[in-house]
Parts: sequence; structure tokens; C-alpha cells
Amino acid sequence: MLSPPGGTQRCFQAILLLALIVFLLAGFLHRDIRLFEPLLWGQAEGPPVINVMFLKTHKTASSTVLNILFRFAETHNLSVALPAGSRFHLGYPWLFLARYVEGLESPGPQRHFNIMCNHLRFNLPEVQKVMPDDTFYFSILRNPVFQLESAFAYYRKDVPAFRAAGSLDAFLASPRTYYHRGAGLRNAPARNGMWFDLGFDNDAPADEAYVRARLADVERRFQLVLIAEHLDESLVLLRHLLRWRLDDVVAFPLNSRSPRSVAGLSPEARARARRWCALDWRLYEHFNRTLWARVRAELGPRRLRSEVARLRARRRELAARCLQDGEAKNGSQITDRRLRPYQSGVADIMGYNLRRDLDNQTRQMCLRMVTPELQYMAHLYARQFPGKPPKNIPFLEE
Repeated sequence: MLSPPGGTQRCFQAILLLALIVFLLAGFLHRDIRLFEPLLWGQAEGPPVINVMFLKTHKTASSTVLNILFRFAETHNLSVALPAGSRFHLGYPWLFLARYVEGLESPGPQRHFNIMCNHLRFNLPEVQKVMPDDTFYFSILRNPVFQLESAFAYYRKDVPAFRAAGSLDAFLASPRTYYHRGAGLRNAPARNGMWFDLGFDNDAPADEAYVRARLADVERRFQLVLIAEHLDESLVLLRHLLRWRLDDVVAFPLNSRSPRSVAGLSPEARARARRWCALDWRLYEHFNRTLWARVRAELGPRRLRSEVARLRARRRELAARCLQDGEAKNGSQITDRRLRPYQSGVADIMGYNLRRDLDNQTRQMCLRMVTPELQYMAHLYARQFPGKPPKNIPFLEE
């Protein structure tokens, strides 16, 4: 039965009146009208972005972001560009080649993947052989002083320049005593590691024209660069751009160190680190500025505060629901061997114990959030390539 024309008209007029009232109230209260957009038009404008390439830089909270992407891929049954064979990275520290990805050696049409997020050294032409044309590219940076401190703790036994120095203070007091270009790529984490991950020369002089050109290269290719010191704000913006749900970007910190294994640095040592990693410092300063400019343009301060508060509240809620004692534990305290994080160098990597009273559905959700990087990658590999030998994780067999 058709509605009377007058009733339809009155309904339409009521909707217009409601919208007008909201706009007037916003102006009267001096509030950013973008706060009301989710109420008027809905949170997302279009379907979620499913083709995503994340350049996973080293020691930048990138393992937490990788967990977000792995979970999204598994939840939505998306394909992930995973390291071929028994490897756990995509050719790092060499420049990435498409043949490092499992499944690309198969005959027939070129295969593309939805998600790419394992460690690699960026090489755009080869990445484009793996990812679709409409891929969303993003990465993450961290203050180079603290990134270098973390790299020293994590790679102290593996990087020649770090191994030769007794401490980070000693290294920074005279870095060229320990850092020799003859060691090649093995010394990459010891200087401008994030610049190196982007595919650039980490030993290049910090010439102004060169630096500006490389920053422009990054801006052209990456739609977003997160900042580790402002991870929650970064994730809110990422969620907005990808049109994902709140729970898609809620995460617990992964691969983070216990406070006792974090070295304090004097102001002099910090200044030396900024000079030694001058390219990383320019990179960080530039994209820290662009992040906040992007946040202001896309969200506005009031909406940002509101969404960051929601993100943190949801993280607290899930921590209370999922985690034993609601917090991270030292690696030696993890009771389930499958959830023990890899320990490297002198770093004490934290992990999580799950509560024992979880129902099956909740346990599965929580398990995805606390599974360490190597174990999650091995899980996805077995799921995606059931006919291939599984990836073995040696430290879990010790």
C-alpha cells in the first residue's frame, strides 16, 4: 500500500529540519561540524580498503602494526605476501625482489596479494609485481634516537659495529671507530636504519637537495606515514583512511622490551645520535609534521580526541577480558610456549598470557591479538599454502 504523498513530504521535511538543527547547534557551540558526520552520514564512506602494503621498518613499533594487518587478513580471508620457503623475511637486507614471495614461482598469470607487511627493503618496481594497482601504501617511523637505542639492544650480537662497541654510549662517542662501510649490509641497522629500509643509501651525505628529493619520493609513494610516538593518533587516522572498524585497529604492544632493558641516554648522547643518524632525523621531523597536518585536515582536533579515547577504552576493555593480570609479562613468564616471543641480543621482549576462563570464541579473538610475529606468520603460511612444508621456528623447539 502506497504512503500518502503528504506523509512522505512531512518525513522529508523532518529530516531536513533535524539536519539543520544539528548544524546550527554546532555553530552555536563553536564545535567542529565533522564531529557530527558519523551521525549524519555514517562512519565509513564506501567499502573497506583490502589491498594494503605496509613497509615494516625496524624497531619502530611495526610488529604491533603487523599484527593488526595479519588479523585483518585472517578475519577477511585475504591473501598475504609471505616469505618463500623457510625464510622469515622478504630478502632483507637486500633490496626486495618479487621472487622472495611464496607463490610467485608458479606458472600462469602473475599473482597478486591483498596484504604485504613483512620486513623488506623497499624496491617499488618489484613490490608492484606483487601488489595490485590500487594498493594503499603506508609505513611507520620512530624518533631516531630511541630507534637506534632499541636497535643496539636487539642487534648487539649480530651487527659488527655494535658488537665491537662495549655500550651504546661508547659507540656514539666515536661511531666511526666501530662502523666501517666494508662490513656492507650487515652494519645497516647501525646508521640511518629507517632511511635504509626505504631503499635509500644510509651512508649518503645529508645534502639538502638530496634529502628533499628523497622525502618527495616517499610522499609520492606512501599515502600515510605513522609515527610510533603517536601511535594511537596514527591508528585513528589509518582507520579513517582504510574505512576499517574500531576493533580492526585495536592492538596490544608486541615485540616491546621490558623497562629494565631500555638504556637511558644523556642529552649529549642523544645529540650525537641525531647527528650520526642525520638522514633518519630529517625523515622523522618531516613526517611527524605531515602526520599532524593530515590529522587536522582529515579529522580535526575534537574528533581526534574522541576517537583516540574510544580506541584506548576498547584496548583496556580487551586487555581485561583477554589477558592474565591484564598486562604484558617478561618472556620467561609466558606459560604457553607457542606464545613466547623471540628473544634477541640483550633485549627482554615482553609477551602475554591469556586468561584461562575464556570461551572458545573469545579465546580465538584474544589469541590472534597476542600471537608473536614469527608464530603468526608461520600460522598464516600453513593456512595459505597447506601443500608446502610448514615453517619451523627453532627457538620454540629448544
